[in-house]
Amino acid sequence: MPKMQSAYRKFHSTETAATKVFNDLLLAADGGKMSALCLLDLTAAFDTVDHELLLLRLERQFGPHGIVLDWFRSYLSGRTFYVVFGGSKSRTVYIFCSVLQGSVLGPLLFIDYMADLADVVDQHGVFLHAFADDTQMYFHCHRDHLPSAAAQLELCISEVASG
Repeated sequence: MPKMQSAYRKFHSTETAATKVFNDLLLAADGGKMSALCLLDLTAAFDTVDHELLLLRLERQFGPHGIVLDWFRSYLSGRTFYVVFGGSKSRTVYIFCSVLQGSVLGPLLFIDYMADLADVVDQHGVFLHAFADDTQMYFHCHRDHLPSAAAQLELCISEVASG
């Protein structure tokens, strides 16, 4: 589990996530620095998980391969849904993206899927903390560096949005 993630970790909660970010902002202010905070809330985040990309990230970052990776592939593939209303059934829809939010494994797979985000943000000198799909990106700087630091945060956000 990535360190920057508070969700689904023992002794972590929304409270500890908010406290971590708030504490970082207070420490920066005590040091005479200004902070900028960008709050990201991904719309339908669990529905955007690309299965093939998830499998690649699982293998590259977390190590499962062979039969274990095949188990994940089997779990993700062949999913469908349909709606029954008033005795009528809709057409079957095949699911190629998403993890089940209400399952035990779905949220963990989502967090693993998003783990690359920490690497991208770190390259820009921006701090990151998250609780499931709610992400806080922030930086601290002295007043005279604010324009360049803000530009760096904007570049970071653009890269995260495109990636």
